[in-house]
Amino acid sequence: MKRFIAKRIISVIPVLIIVSIVIFSLIHLVPGDPATAMLGDLATEEDIAALRIRMGLDKPLIEQYFIWIGNIFHGDFGMSVVNNETVGSLIISHIRPTISLAIYALVIAAVIAIPLGMIASRKKGSAVDHVVSVISLAGISLPSFLLGLFLMLLFSVKFRIFPVSGYKEISEGFLEHIRSLTLPAIALGFMNAALMMRMTRASMLEVLGSDYIKMAKAKGVKEFSLLTKHAFKNTLVILITIFGQSIVQALSGAAVVESLFAVPGLGQLMVNSIGRRDYYVIQAIVLLIAVINVVINMIIDILYGFVDPRVRVS
Repeated sequence: MKRFIAKRIISVIPVLIIVSIVIFSLIHLVPGDPATAMLGDLATEEDIAALRIRMGLDKPLIEQYFIWIGNIFHGDFGMSVVNNETVGSLIISHIRPTISLAIYALVIAAVIAIPLGMIASRKKGSAVDHVVSVISLAGISLPSFLLGLFLMLLFSVKFRIFPVSGYKEISEGFLEHIRSLTLPAIALGFMNAALMMRMTRASMLEVLGSDYIKMAKAKGVKEFSLLTKHAFKNTLVILITIFGQSIVQALSGAAVVESLFAVPGLGQLMVNSIGRRDYYVIQAIVLLIAVINVVINMIIDILYGFVDPRVRVS
């Protein structure tokens, strides 16, 4: 098992190198001069040249890349020109709302999707199965911002149950914290819930048709135990994959939801930084999300080995 984990960790290193090169290249290939965009049209040539030197944009691209990577290894992600603050401190101050929102969205998705998917697979062709299929199709088709606007109009404007927008820190009260994140978490997690429903239903249907399930039925195993102890265990590999991808999707897809509900997270910081061409902030956030993606996929691969011993052997 140790050898299996070591191989997975080593395989991540070249992926991270390629990811960093791609991110750096894409940011630098965007048309326009970042220094000119930051200072505006009224800036003088001297001011623009001074900012380019300050940001290191006067150096060759390859040299800029290695300086950027070297600084990252020392914990230096650069300086935000717009906010006049280090990028590291900006990310730390904005990452808490995003993590809270992502975790809440995933909890909502898992609590709704997995039980409904299991029930739909057990009652294939019934009214419950059709309702679950309609919900999952709606979740996949409905954009998060559109669902967010609908939730805002219904539960904030009409019924006044939740706030229209804004964010409350957990230090201001756990209930207020949860209340401020409920609508954005539903908007963000509904698509993930739909995918989980479909995959849970499909994988459970495949497992329920296997020979060992039929043998368990013949032995008189109760339906609840049949679903939870026998069938569910063999769907864990697929569910782990979906759950891991949902984490990445929740983090990367939070930009629209955070902007809509005025949640001061990484997504909103990213949108504002793109508008202001805040160079180092954009690079750092995209790199952070990409690294989280790679690490989560590595963890998923390792979990495969624990859930299914055949993966370790292969």
